[in-house]
Amino acid sequence: MELFDLLKALILGFVEGMTEFAPISSTGHLIIVDDMWLRTSEFLGKYSANTFKIVIQLGSIFAVIVVFWKRLFSLVGLYKLKGTTSGSQLKLSHVIVGLIPAGVLGLLFEDFIDEHLFSVETVLVGLVIGAILMIVADKFGPKVPKTQTLDQITYKQAFSVGLVQCFSLWPGFSRSGATISGGVLFGMNHRTAADFTFIMAVPIMFGASFLSLLKNWEYVELDHLSFYIVGFVSAFVFALISIKFFLKLIARVKLTPFAIYRLVLAAVLFVIIYM
Repeated sequence: MELFDLLKALILGFVEGMTEFAPISSTGHLIIVDDMWLRTSEFLGKYSANTFKIVIQLGSIFAVIVVFWKRLFSLVGLYKLKGTTSGSQLKLSHVIVGLIPAGVLGLLFEDFIDEHLFSVETVLVGLVIGAILMIVADKFGPKVPKTQTLDQITYKQAFSVGLVQCFSLWPGFSRSGATISGGVLFGMNHRTAADFTFIMAVPIMFGASFLSLLKNWEYVELDHLSFYIVGFVSAFVFALISIKFFLKLIARVKLTPFAIYRLVLAAVLFVIIYM
């Protein structure tokens, strides 16, 4: 594996880590950067390139585990959070309820999505519609949200956020953009919606990545191992940075600035593709 190829892995890990948990669509940015610029499928092969994207997504997941380890361990009874009781805190069942809608649809339509929706054109559509949802959430969400912390989230809110998360199965829509918007529309403040988004990300992303790795394991080649490692570490490091930065930012600027960025990016893509 040449040094320039490893630089490509570093760049894609950077893109994944910095965009996975911001509401701007990591999948969309990876498709744009890779398909239009780096073209890793030309030297890795189509299926090995897709496997690489799964590997770097795992790097981002491990970053979430590092940041939220206390909360995640508390969900499975391995850590006791201060100031909470068993009846007054977020439970694993809340997370499961939130995962059911997108989990079911993802399993049913995984092959269709992989075969037909991963293109720059579909990402463009997802960027625009997702941006509209985010603006709607900021404009019509309650001015004084009732749910100010994770431990105040109800099962109804968890399931409602899960329904909105289904939109993120469309590449470019953004899972975090969908779930944070849904959380805000259903009574959470922006920081709580973001925290819930990250916690839900661990099981759904880990499960999806594990199943995809099993499906594509035959395409993993030892010659590409250094490429995978560089991408994984890059995604992990940059995801750590982006998560901490984003959690501080979202409470102050909310969703609209990210929506504007998405619309500008979609306009640029439109010009590149169709002009």
